[in-house]
Amino acid sequence: MQKHDLAIPTLPSRSIVETAAFYKRLGFDGGPHEFNSAYGILRRGDIELHFFTHNELEPEQSSAGCYIRVLDVEKIYREFSAAQLPRHGLPRMDGLENKAWGLREFAVVDPDGNLLRIGQIIER
Repeated sequence: MQKHDLAIPTLPSRSIVETAAFYKRLGFDGGPHEFNSAYGILRRGDIELHFFTHNELEPEQSSAGCYIRVLDVEKIYREFSAAQLPRHGLPRMDGLENKAWGLREFAVVDPDGNLLRIGQIIER
């Protein structure tokens, strides 16, 4: 049962099946929607991402993305690191670092060019 308001990003995908396979490497479950295979819903704990099929998507030109605020960014970074994504190209994952704007974060860019910034507030 939902306990608070939510905002869930809807991101483009060239193939819901391939997108689901990529995100499963990062610990997500789910896949194509049972009533609409052109739409996918993926979950990892309380994180939920939705994807819609975009057949003409050019990943290198994509500006789609979202920010995911978490309680333990170190833990999620370690878990995502197990997927051994490269630092350059698509897909990729950058390093975990403290940002000047008061967040500790890292980023993942999926094979479709979607940017996911994942971070937590730095307690002062």
